[in-house]
Amino acid sequence: MKHLHGHRKLGRATAHRRAMLGNLSTALIMHESIKTTLPRAKALRAVVERCITWGKRGTLAARRRAAALLHGREAVSKLCDELAPRFKERPGGYTRIFRSGLRAGDGAQMAIIEFVDFSWQEEESEDA
Repeated sequence: MKHLHGHRKLGRATAHRRAMLGNLSTALIMHESIKTTLPRAKALRAVVERCITWGKRGTLAARRRAAALLHGREAVSKLCDELAPRFKERPGGYTRIFRSGLRAGDGAQMAIIEFVDFSWQEEESEDA
């Protein structure tokens, strides 16, 4: 049986993998859409969805759990103050993954991971 064998190792040591997923989740929360490899995106999905659930609780303990994973106070405040209220009525499934072809250098399968209510028009208007 494969019980409790649910995470991907991604060819990294435990500390490196946790740091990488923390960096990726911080980037996803701050930018709401990032491009990465498909296995990393699939591993990141579980981490970010857990963070959104903590943000929806809104307690001090939940903020501290998110702060232990995310890098930077700005990410924690955006998680709890902006993202969590947007998903208040949603019971789960906060992210989506799009496959976006192969990377030119090594042929790795690339993917875009974003929040389900993210739209490119919002981001373009912010840049303008």
